[in-house]
Amino acid sequence: MALDDHLTLPQPLSDRLHGAYGELFACIERGYLAKRPVTLRVNRLKTTPERVINELHAQGIGVQTVAWYEDALIAENVREAALQRLPMYERGEVYLQSLSSMLPPILLQPAAGENILDMTAAPGGKTTELFALSGGKALITACERDAVRFDRLRFNLSRQGATRVNALKTDALALDDFLRFDKILLDAPCTGTGTISADEGVRFSEGYLEKCVRLQRKLFEKAFRLLKKGGVLLYSTCSVLPEENGGILETAQRLGATQLPVQLPSEIALLPSPEGTACVCPSALYEGFFLSMFTK
Repeated sequence: MALDDHLTLPQPLSDRLHGAYGELFACIERGYLAKRPVTLRVNRLKTTPERVINELHAQGIGVQTVAWYEDALIAENVREAALQRLPMYERGEVYLQSLSSMLPPILLQPAAGENILDMTAAPGGKTTELFALSGGKALITACERDAVRFDRLRFNLSRQGATRVNALKTDALALDDFLRFDKILLDAPCTGTGTISADEGVRFSEGYLEKCVRLQRKLFEKAFRLLKKGGVLLYSTCSVLPEENGGILETAQRLGATQLPVQLPSEIALLPSPEGTACVCPSALYEGFFLSMFTK
């Protein structure tokens, strides 16, 4: 695991992480400093893991498999730009995606014929994964309010062959409350404190955190209204802050949601989080990520 020499966190964020996790802060910091390899997801609608592995080997690129997900691959000693130049990437046979972000669609278990909502869908990694996991037979609605990000979403849907996805350039909060969905993915906008790396600047302020939390609560309330009786709502963030993660349980309880247990493979290191939820610890392979599930 290669480490950069230095990482400076904004003091308010450092204080929050120390307060929430104590001695485990050192583990989080090591995860922030680690140089993660590029990971990719095989698009089963267009190819197979075996074909992708063989093609990567033919290009001189080493590959590791992931025990808990056959469609996930770890590329060795290569960066994203090189993979993006490969014909398989241009054909939409693979999607560059972090291992942590592959978890929500797997937990949601999309099936043929189900009506599924992805509330904040761009750039489309989880949307296209949901579609592929359903064998291309789920009816998926994907919302994105930002015009630039919406164009990127549509581009990725097209490249990945996600033809049955109904992409809407709209804020999910504006959806008609009479709509109902079997399953809803709310990968909520957040501070991104699980994805911090030494390569990029760290954006954080108390005001930004408060803004994210308010929006997360609004989106969750909207999602619960749109969920069918007996349906499943998955709430996730790429944050490790308790305010954005376990804090959503208060909203869920107030609305009368029933929590469903989240169980992740044992090889994924977790941070402490409320019972039934999971918070992935940033590491050499994984970004920090929170997952929780509910039913109505």
